[in-house]
Amino acid sequence: MKSFKYTINGNVYKVHINSVEEDIAEVEVNGTPYKVKMDKPAKKQVVTIKRPAQAPTTATGEPVVSRPATPSAAGAVKSPLPGVILEIKCKVGDTVKRGQTLLILEAMKMENSINADRDGSIIEIKVNKGDSVLENADLVVIG
Repeated sequence: MKSFKYTINGNVYKVHINSVEEDIAEVEVNGTPYKVKMDKPAKKQVVTIKRPAQAPTTATGEPVVSRPATPSAAGAVKSPLPGVILEIKCKVGDTVKRGQTLLILEAMKMENSINADRDGSIIEIKVNKGDSVLENADLVVIG
């Protein structure tokens, strides 16, 4: 089963455990066999392997939630975390300043203001009120 090497008071002992049944262990110490009675019966170890949960899929095997297949637009303001769009405070053609609130995103039961990261005008709004978005999803394109 297992082998161990012990040094006790300068003496080397090679211990090989052959078997353990109930409270009796059959061991060899430096080649000499012994039957050792233990105070408590040996505990059997149970190992549980936890596997990550399978992502939910549709009947066709497609994932229920997927990342957008289209590449990011240049100048896009991205979602900092997954959530739901509560309010859109701009429209296509609006001129915005850096730091101006563009939309309100509800995430983890908190309302988060999503602000413009640069000056410019709104070229495209890629989301609608009530949409669920993933982290890093394009929300608004500023040109």
